[in-house]
Amino acid sequence: MIKELLSISSAEFADAIGVSPETVSRWNSSACGISPENTEKIYDFAFSEGVRLNKIKEQLYKEDCRDKNRVILFHGAKSTVEGPVSVDRSRGANDFGKGFYCGESLEQSAMFVSGFRDSSLYIYEFDKTGLEGAQFFVDRDWMLTIAFFRGRLNEYADHPVIMELIGKVEGKDYIIAPIADNRMFEIIDSFIDGEITDVQCRHCLSATDLGKQYVFKTEKAVRQLYFKRHCYLCDKEKKYYLTSRQEGSRIGNDKVKIARRQFRGQGDYIEDILK
Repeated sequence: MIKELLSISSAEFADAIGVSPETVSRWNSSACGISPENTEKIYDFAFSEGVRLNKIKEQLYKEDCRDKNRVILFHGAKSTVEGPVSVDRSRGANDFGKGFYCGESLEQSAMFVSGFRDSSLYIYEFDKTGLEGAQFFVDRDWMLTIAFFRGRLNEYADHPVIMELIGKVEGKDYIIAPIADNRMFEIIDSFIDGEITDVQCRHCLSATDLGKQYVFKTEKAVRQLYFKRHCYLCDKEKKYYLTSRQEGSRIGNDKVKIARRQFRGQGDYIEDILK
């Protein structure tokens, strides 16, 4: 693919990554595997030349997924996913408790793991057929649900508002919801601590939009998550995603400051909602 996109010969490609033409020929014939060191060289060269191999894979898989009940998803891993996917392997203090988490965007998934040395990406195709799901949006319900599962509202576990939200999640095979990162948790904490209203919180969170995530809550749902590809992240690509995330954080923080001021005093404080 790289040679065709750059219109270079096998000899030119071999020279660019520092191996012999014979080695490239063996790779093409699948006579031998590619070492981790050479994999880094290949992806580094492609990325340096403007060829975004992983983005191309994302686009091709999404274009090929035409069934309305199917969706292409991405999972960023700090190292590798060993063995079959299972909801029981995750820790409990996540957005919606235990589950296997995926995102709709390759870039967003990569941003969360690019700071780790051995991080990589996985592409899956999810078939929703016959499964029961719940969906959340950037609103009060989402904020309170995340706060509860993150252990910030344990004393309100029996409150009717919280019980209703838990009921929305219980028994569901999967959940679709906005992605939350550390910045969002800080904003939600400000709401839970009574520093800002729900309206202020909602607008602040909207300003830091990171896209949607799918949370697989049951083994039944995981069995309909089909592995498609393991994507390698070279060092240059990781740096690119980290820089993009830092820039996005800076812009998001500025939007949050504006939203805090613009919607000051509007909406309800947490003590009024859970009184």
